[in-house]
Amino acid sequence: MHALTVSRVLMQQKSMDQPAKPDNQERIMKKLMLFAPLLMASITSFGVTNTSAAQSAAAKPTIVLVHGAYADGSSYSKVIPLLRARGFRVTAVQNPLTSLADDVASTRRAIARAEGPVILVGHSSAGVVITEAGNEAKVVGLVYISAIAPDAGQSAVDALKEYAATPGLAEQKPDAAGYLTIARKGVDEDFVPDSPASVRELVFTTQGDGNSKFLNEKVTAAAWKTKPSWFVVVNDRMVSPEYERDAAKRMGAKTTVLASGHVPMLSHPAAVANVIIDAAMNAGSGKTAAKVGSLNASR
Repeated sequence: MHALTVSRVLMQQKSMDQPAKPDNQERIMKKLMLFAPLLMASITSFGVTNTSAAQSAAAKPTIVLVHGAYADGSSYSKVIPLLRARGFRVTAVQNPLTSLADDVASTRRAIARAEGPVILVGHSSAGVVITEAGNEAKVVGLVYISAIAPDAGQSAVDALKEYAATPGLAEQKPDAAGYLTIARKGVDEDFVPDSPASVRELVFTTQGDGNSKFLNEKVTAAAWKTKPSWFVVVNDRMVSPEYERDAAKRMGAKTTVLASGHVPMLSHPAAVANVIIDAAMNAGSGKTAAKVGSLNASR
């Protein structure tokens, strides 16, 4: 019995050591040929998906955010994450607030550094800045947020002179060098009245002073005459809301009205982000360009 068992084991081992029969090899090759197209399709699909994602990201414009007086780039702090979450590259300019020329120069440097086309966003007095800096070739669309948007040859003062003074105007005081700051009362009641007390405290403490000569410096060419524009109009106590509505109508801007104070980026960030995203998605479309071209031709 022992000898028989050993013999069987040796026969099984010999069988395992022998090469596969031709019919087995053929079956294996047929299986490989069956799955090969599926494998190649998966590899190709993976490559196309990655390439498409990269191309999609590259095709999106860079969003350049420009702050106005009594603020800095952090005034967009609640909007920036919402834009980045949608895959946009974002830059917040830190303007010196020393003159219109200086603010425009700072904004132009940001535009020059930006990848691809640019959506230029300006809040409040930065509307004047983007009206001038928006003439750069890379800029494909403009977004005005409770902003001043002069025509060519106009200053901020010129643009607003036909409108009633707002309550916030009385709370802005110049120092001996002509630099303006806003009083705590103005911050609480006029600048960010719909923000929590902690935010109002921070805005007042970190406010940037702006040179009052900015208000009388004139725009040389109005970018909104040749670029598609969006406008956010608010219940403003700093810039005349009547002016904002009229300016939006004059430029043929796509207009969004918010029940917000002067700085909707802090109190209504999602709504503001949606307007910017709409601009980024549509500024380069033929439909939008044709519409703006028609409106400009009628001015």
